[in-house]
Amino acid sequence: MIVCGDDALAHRLAAELRDVYRERVMLVSPGGGPVHGPRLAVPRPRLSAALLGRVSAAMTRAAPSAAGIDAPTAVLEAPEPTDAVLETAGVTGAAALALVYEDDETNIRAALAARRLNPGLRLVVRLYNRKLGQHLEQLLDQAAMVAMPDLDQAALDASTTVLSDADTAAPALAATAVAGTSKIVHADGLLLRAVERTPPGRGEVTDQGLCTLALLSATTNDPAGEEGSDSSGTAGPQLLPDPRTVTATTGRGTIVLEAVTHTGPVVPARRLAGRGVPLSELFSRRLRWAVTGTALAVLALAIASWLTTGDHPLHAAYVTLLDLFSINDPAVGESTARQVLQLLAGLVGLALLPLLIAGALEALGAFRSASALRRPPRGLSGHVVLLGLGKIGTRVLARLRDLDIPVVCVEEDPEARGVALARRLRVPTVIGDVTQEGVLEAAKVHRAHALLAVTSSDTTNLEAALYARTVKADLRVALRLYDDDFATAVYRTLRAAHPEALTRSRSVSHLAAPAFAGAMMGRQILGAIPVERRVLLFAALVVGGHPCLEGRTIAETFRPGAWRVLALDTTAPADRRPDLATPRPADGEQHTTGLVWDLHPGYVLQPEDRVVLAATRRGLAELLGRHPQPPRTAER
Repeated sequence: MIVCGDDALAHRLAAELRDVYRERVMLVSPGGGPVHGPRLAVPRPRLSAALLGRVSAAMTRAAPSAAGIDAPTAVLEAPEPTDAVLETAGVTGAAALALVYEDDETNIRAALAARRLNPGLRLVVRLYNRKLGQHLEQLLDQAAMVAMPDLDQAALDASTTVLSDADTAAPALAATAVAGTSKIVHADGLLLRAVERTPPGRGEVTDQGLCTLALLSATTNDPAGEEGSDSSGTAGPQLLPDPRTVTATTGRGTIVLEAVTHTGPVVPARRLAGRGVPLSELFSRRLRWAVTGTALAVLALAIASWLTTGDHPLHAAYVTLLDLFSINDPAVGESTARQVLQLLAGLVGLALLPLLIAGALEALGAFRSASALRRPPRGLSGHVVLLGLGKIGTRVLARLRDLDIPVVCVEEDPEARGVALARRLRVPTVIGDVTQEGVLEAAKVHRAHALLAVTSSDTTNLEAALYARTVKADLRVALRLYDDDFATAVYRTLRAAHPEALTRSRSVSHLAAPAFAGAMMGRQILGAIPVERRVLLFAALVVGGHPCLEGRTIAETFRPGAWRVLALDTTAPADRRPDLATPRPADGEQHTTGLVWDLHPGYVLQPEDRVVLAATRRGLAELLGRHPQPPRTAER
């Protein structure tokens, strides 16, 4: 595995591949950051062959033993991923390459070069621009198909994956604000979280959620105990236990899977959002009442004219309207009642003129404000206050609205990237510096459910969180912080100062790394959830070609400790999304998932079915027909 990048995401991705998937990793970086292995300088062209020998020797000497020692990460220092650097890193014999530079152009150029050097290479490219990413993915897949015509469709689907760190981190950030955890898996627009349940008391029944993923180690609740490992035996954690084991086991906590939902106020449907303005916003209540009163006065005059003159009702109404607009002849020589009615109609007509002008002005203002930002409505509560509408905040806003969670945004720059999305989704937005007094109050933070600070400044996020806690002490706070040491200090301080409130600090690179690592292992990987010192993988697989699944019932496919089918994709094969882990488009529309989680144990899986399952590393390797092996050496 080769990882090329120039920021924290590259180092975090390399650590994820090394620690979770036990893969050998070559990290190509300009320099700096934590290193778990040999650091190598960028070679001169004539020394490339010698350097390759050094890299191979270093990685061969560091091969892990059977006891499970982690494989190191070799580091190649290079300013850019040129052809020579990629060849030196061993791209011609690598299984996968991740290009996670902050500059999109650098990633595109390196991806084209890597595909030329190794047509069968699995590529994972970091791009923020979604449309450009789709075109690039199609181009690289076509290049792989031309170079390898016999490539099967499954391998072609996994050959190129374009991801955005903002897209992949947004679900976890949204889950942190809603559920207080980032141990989540994203599957077809649905957020799933792993929740730890304490051992039930006598006579109590533990909520098992969608399913029980694991039994925690027997020493978890022992003050002198420690987290279980692979060598803990029966005292260690048991992954994917069968129901009998869960029922028979007492005194041990469990990890259960449940869907992340919002329990606050439901956001009303936006019937005319994006198409027009509701009538209630087009005209004010005062104007509507005035128009109603005028209409009733006209109706009363028409009835009085009909009764006094004896004319046909339609003719009486016609004459009243002529009097109303002052275009009728004076009622000279007619009855006193007719003259009084004409005068009253004229007075009503005088009152009608300013109403027409006011209605025209209000309608014009309403149409102008339809393209402007909404203000937080009165009485709003239980919402999420989102600070920052930059690259990350834009994706988080789309994810929160996709979950029907009420949001109020705060952004200092009126031209920020996410302001246009907030305007299109009709999300209330406050333009102002969050550190200034009155800005958070305008966002109704005192009645909010959570505060999610994702601006690009650590100090701004911290200052906003501290001030919000003075307004509402039990407010749930999630901060985006870059520096790990600073994040640790902030978390401990806020937790000590507000023990009853939930505080979380999140790094985008930490949240995005699992998705990039899963893509490098194959697009079927949806995510990974740690269980003490072990890990559970979540994957989406087509049943055809897997004898352990095809033609078997849901109950028969369950293998305790190895894998378990969780959901079935009922979407027609032609309409399926290639990758269930990628977020849905942020278009403000409601999307329904085709995944069914309440499966009948007797349902027989067909070859065309696609399932979502949880598995251990060994179980998934066995299910895919790959026997677990030590990480690959450079010679392979």
